[in-house]
Amino acid sequence: MAALALTDVEAACWAELWRALEEPGHPWRLMALATVDGEAADLRQVVLRECRPADRVLVFFTDARSPKVRQLAQHPLGTLMVWSRALQWQLRLRCRFEVRTTGPDVAARWESLLEAQATGDYRSPAPPGEALDAPAAPGMVGHFALVNAHVERLDWLELHEHGVHRRAVIDAQGARWVAP
Repeated sequence: MAALALTDVEAACWAELWRALEEPGHPWRLMALATVDGEAADLRQVVLRECRPADRVLVFFTDARSPKVRQLAQHPLGTLMVWSRALQWQLRLRCRFEVRTTGPDVAARWESLLEAQATGDYRSPAPPGEALDAPAAPGMVGHFALVNAHVERLDWLELHEHGVHRRAVIDAQGARWVAP
């Protein structure tokens, strides 16, 4: 891939995020989400479900009872991170998170999951992380939450085999090269 100009970095990142939705097995489909739990960091993977570049929003789903929902309610700033070995790109996205459990947008996503018969994770009678004696049978009540990640800052790192790494930051102050 040809070296990107600073003016092209943001568009290339959003294009790659869009590709993650279109291409099975794309490494950016699974995103690491870092939140704050009290005074400690907490990290887990989430699945990218939607990408809205014009709005600078990424969307994932979760169980409304999960610890990440409580953490995001207390500290709505967090970071998503993805890595592509093929591109040798790491992208960190500082976001302001909005968790939604009601409304027409939530209902529409829930309906599409019902049609796909993919609601099992959101129907468990036990919340995520609760100890079980045996695997639980799915309940009938949904605990679905939609999370909008409003991207406030992109931090792009491109690694090179011979050590000539490049890094750019794009935020409200504009785009700029920074030391890797």
